[in-house]
Amino acid sequence: MSNHLLTVMRTASKPTRTSSQERQASLIAAAASLFARKGFNGTTTKEIAKAAGVSEALVFKHFPTKHALYAAILAEKVTVNELLEAIEDSARKRDDRRVFALIAGYRIRPGVDSTLLRLLLFSALEGHELSDMFFGKHHKVFYEHLAAYIRTRIEDGAFRAVDPLLAARAFIGMVVHHRLLHEIFGVPMHRSHEETVATYVDLFLQGLVVDHGHRRAKAAARARRPQ
Repeated sequence: MSNHLLTVMRTASKPTRTSSQERQASLIAAAASLFARKGFNGTTTKEIAKAAGVSEALVFKHFPTKHALYAAILAEKVTVNELLEAIEDSARKRDDRRVFALIAGYRIRPGVDSTLLRLLLFSALEGHELSDMFFGKHHKVFYEHLAAYIRTRIEDGAFRAVDPLLAARAFIGMVVHHRLLHEIFGVPMHRSHEETVATYVDLFLQGLVVDHGHRRAKAAARARRPQ
């Protein structure tokens, strides 16, 4: 067989692999859109196939179950590793503002796709087992990292002695509520993304950071009291 023929055969085989990857990506995109609008239980594989422009048999070829398809959506859309690395770096530097701003900035970044938030809400409301998978991959990781950082800063004497997990939930809850208002209920933004993030971080940190001047004043006042 000539070298030219081998080259032609190799070239011809590549589009098949690319086409298969593209079809899979198309199915994930179609399913994510439908799940976000109709829920997991309310979406059929026939509808997914129609939205993607393929046969239902092809859907099952790539994803034998809706569970597998849902897991693929999470793997495709939930990409937080780089963010967590940046948070870890800022945490090592004890850069409080940067840690909180990274999390808030990521969660309410401009042009964010509301699909994931809708999927989270549907999965929880429908009560199927994928809710735990979604929560673990998309929310719990932030609670755990932030709670660990708050605990460290309490031990450093920089933050007030509060429950670290409740504090982490409070901050992320504030940010998630912001997303519900603007992504689900359509309330228009009245401040820029940067101003919004800075305001949330300021409000929260003012409730956490220890005011050493105030503490010294209170200690001095106690010392002056007659015994």
